[in-house]
Amino acid sequence: MFVFAAAAPDLDAYQFYCNTQYHADYSDKLQHGGSVNEEETLHFNGAALFKPISNTAAIYLETAYTVISLKQFKYFVEIVEAGSYSRAAEKLYVAQSALSRQIKELEDELQTQLLTRDSRHIELTPAGQLFFERGKRILDDIDDTVVQARQVGLGARGVIRLQHSSSVILTPALTAAIARLLDQFPGVTLEVSMAPSENQTLDIEEGRADIGLIRLPTLRKYPHIHVREVSTERLMVAVSHNSPLAALDNVELASLSKEKFISIPHKDRGGLSYLVANLCLEQGFFPMPARALSRKSSQLSLIAADLGIAIVPECMRLMAPADVRFVPLANGKLLSSVGLVCLREADPLVAGFADALLAFVKSDSCKDL
Repeated sequence: MFVFAAAAPDLDAYQFYCNTQYHADYSDKLQHGGSVNEEETLHFNGAALFKPISNTAAIYLETAYTVISLKQFKYFVEIVEAGSYSRAAEKLYVAQSALSRQIKELEDELQTQLLTRDSRHIELTPAGQLFFERGKRILDDIDDTVVQARQVGLGARGVIRLQHSSSVILTPALTAAIARLLDQFPGVTLEVSMAPSENQTLDIEEGRADIGLIRLPTLRKYPHIHVREVSTERLMVAVSHNSPLAALDNVELASLSKEKFISIPHKDRGGLSYLVANLCLEQGFFPMPARALSRKSSQLSLIAADLGIAIVPECMRLMAPADVRFVPLANGKLLSSVGLVCLREADPLVAGFADALLAFVKSDSCKDL
């Protein structure tokens, strides 16, 4: 099939194209048992289909099928860079006559002269200068593409999409760990974003993310998701500095039954709020919602304004406003776990990065990340 620009170079070429398309449509109808009328048959058999076209149109149509080999690109660029056919032939390990023949065929294909030559040196024509500059870029791009494709196939290059929960904060130590991993994986570009734990598992299952750092547990289970525990840390009560609780050395969970909680669990989500609610239920109460509710990333500001309390991982101290106090829970066994999520059959690059990240932080709590 011919492909034309919006404006054909002349009407003869455009007419030839239209008649060629008509020929294809007519033949298709006959092959598939379609009906054709007398007018269509006359048009098909008419001289218009075989109307001679002008030289300009012929060149335009022929150019649409110009085929240049990578070998010709390479030979031409090498000749220009070497400055002579003989030096290029030596470097390419080909006969000079074969090199000359390839360039002659290239010029015939392009229907223009690229080089002027004599016994001692060569010179580029304006067309040759353009062909050399762009041809060199094409060859460089192909070389880069081959290298990068090989690296991707071997698990050494690509983009990794990393998500984290709002309660798995990017502490200085965690970002330092990521920086070290990027040094170990020089071909990796990391895209970092925040998402609820339940959303992360779904995004990874459906291919919108690669690795997740979540708060366990999650409610929904997916067949291709692999979850590994990274770390655990103690839970603490975040309160306003004006709260009577702020002066305590520790607090019993059961004593919080009358307090207003800034964050309560969503019925369809796991994560930290779900864990806290279950711990409260074990003590005989369900967290009473405050009048202002928030996700983890902004709830500390509401706590600072004395609008309620929250039970949060100890690492949240690193991002808390000055007016928020953290009181340990009396039961030191009240812990929260961070999980690393990826596909069970992740591609080599993602699997390698996830394994390295897990190994790096496996024995550390969030506050030490």
